[in-house]
Order: sequence, then structure tokens, then C-alpha cells
Amino acid sequence: MLEAVAAAERVRGRTSPNPWVGAVLVPVAADDATDDATGDAEFFVGATAPVGGPHAEVTALAAAGPRAEGATLYVTLEPCAHHGRTPPCAEAVLAAGVRRVVVGIDDPDPQVSGRGIALLRQAGVEVDVGVAADRVAEQLTPYLHHRRTGRPWVVLKLASTLDGRIAAPDGSSRWITGAAARADAHRLRAKSDAVLVGAGTVRADDPTLTVRLPDDDPDHRAPSEQPLRVVLGHVPVGAAVLPALELDGDLGMVLTDLGDRGVLQVLVEGGAGVAHAFHAARLVDSYVLYLAPALFGGDDARPLFAGPGAPTLDGLWRGTIRSTTNLGGDLRVELSPPRV
Repeated sequence: MLEAVAAAERVRGRTSPNPWVGAVLVPVAADDATDDATGDAEFFVGATAPVGGPHAEVTALAAAGPRAEGATLYVTLEPCAHHGRTPPCAEAVLAAGVRRVVVGIDDPDPQVSGRGIALLRQAGVEVDVGVAADRVAEQLTPYLHHRRTGRPWVVLKLASTLDGRIAAPDGSSRWITGAAARADAHRLRAKSDAVLVGAGTVRADDPTLTVRLPDDDPDHRAPSEQPLRVVLGHVPVGAAVLPALELDGDLGMVLTDLGDRGVLQVLVEGGAGVAHAFHAARLVDSYVLYLAPALFGGDDARPLFAGPGAPTLDGLWRGTIRSTTNLGGDLRVELSPPRV
């Protein structure tokens, strides 16, 4: 199952609105030799293709060919049992003669939601559910959130000095963090379906909001694979961010609109006014802060958030630090909001 999780991670950011799923098919001979100390058992790996292409299970079955007969299939998410852009994966599993299917988690999508597992069991296939479930659920958190709420998972990305400042008093901000942190931020873009900023940021910085990584980087994105660019407000003619989706109004409705478009994860990159608006509305699901070992040392540089904060210590926002990573001297901190 962990091999299937790894396969899914390699296609993350390329499959939406479908989930990134991994599958590993273990033929009979290899399955019988799983306790062999050599660890040389042969298996066939599949992962979800871009929308319209085959799902992970079908890719693994195709790679195995006739060796799928009697095999065990490990898949991170429940096989679908409905006709969408592609035929049902559960039917493909049955047609291939697989005898056992091991599923990470069931699929909350109303079109699936246990139907794939039921179809397999009714046909006599042995099905085990819940293997590495926590690991799979964590990997698929944006997808699961989208299917349960209709909205994308919101990641707020912030980069600042240690005293919480994102730009000098004159507005200059390039670059507060170093190359390693900036590359990591591009990988965060690559794993998102949309990147969102305010019109003020477009006017001030004229960003492209594209993923820019070397061709040999696993998260490199070709022009056709770039995330959707979203601007809150009006985009000036000739801006580098074009073509972009222009939205305004209630942020909850903005997220519903993006969810309807199949966006599973949106990366909010600011500026400070937009960051404050999402934070104040409690619409952020994950915070990613890149902190540079630098201090402006005064109160005139621009802060992370532009707007009123907690009026008292009792109202202080307190989240949970999920991870910290040193990136070339900068510190990446991932925060989860407090549980409601």
C-alpha cells in the first residue's frame, strides 16, 4: 500500500477534479512469495492519469496483462463503480480476474460511496478496507474535503521575516526568503489546482503565478499543466497573470465557485489584505509560513496581515504546528487551525 501511496504522490496536482490515486498489482507468484527475504517480488504500478485518462487500477491492470488473473490489487481509494469520463474501475478489476483487492479508504463521493466495494464483494472478490488508512486519508485530504463540502482545501502561503514583515516600507519584498524556500513554494503551487491573489498584488508586483521549476524536477509543470490563476478583483490589461479567472464578492461563494469548477486545492498567496480576509473569515485549512532569519527591526515595514486582529489575549488565534523544515537557512512552518 505504501508503494501505491508513493505512486499517487507522483501525480498529485495533475489529476483534478479526479483524486490522485495509486495502485499496485501483485501477481499470484509474487503474492505467495511476500515473505521471501530477498524482497525481489515483481509487481505492477499504476497512478491516475490526467482527466479523461485511465484511473490507477486500470493502468496497473494494463501493465500486468494476463498476470492480473488471481492477483492481489492494492489501491489507495475505493475503485469507482459508475460510468464517468471512463468506464468503472470495479468492472475492469472483475474482468481481469483479480481475486483480492486491498483498499486504503472508501470514497465519500456520492457516485461511489461503497458501491465499488459492494460490487467487488458481490462478485466473490475478497476485499479488505483500511490498510494504511491514516496515511491515505492525509494524502487525499483536499479531495476528501472537496467531496464533503463542495469547496476546495484552502492553503494560505506566507513569507516573512522573523518579526512578521513581508515587505519594506517602500514596498520592496524580493527576496525575503532564499532560493530553497522559493523552490519549495513553487512545489506547493504544483500540488494546487489554483493560485489566488488580490488585484492589489497584481498591480504592485505583476506576478505570473506559474510553477517555475527545472525540467528534471518531479514537480515541473509544462504550460498546459499550470494551475488556474485566480484574482480577486479586476486584472489590468496586459498583466502577466493573464489569462486569469476574475472573481469578487463573498469569499465563501468564491470557494464554492472554485469547487464547482473542480478545484480541489487552492493556494492563497496574498497580499496582506487577502490573507487577512481569509484568516478572519476562518476559511483557511492549512497555513504554510516561510520565515527568513532576518529582522526589519521596526514597526513601519508591512505586516503579514492587513486588518484588525484579536482585540484581547483571550481572542488570540492558536493553531497546531504540524511540521517544521529547514530550507537553506529559512524555516518552513506548517500550521493547522484550531479544531472547532
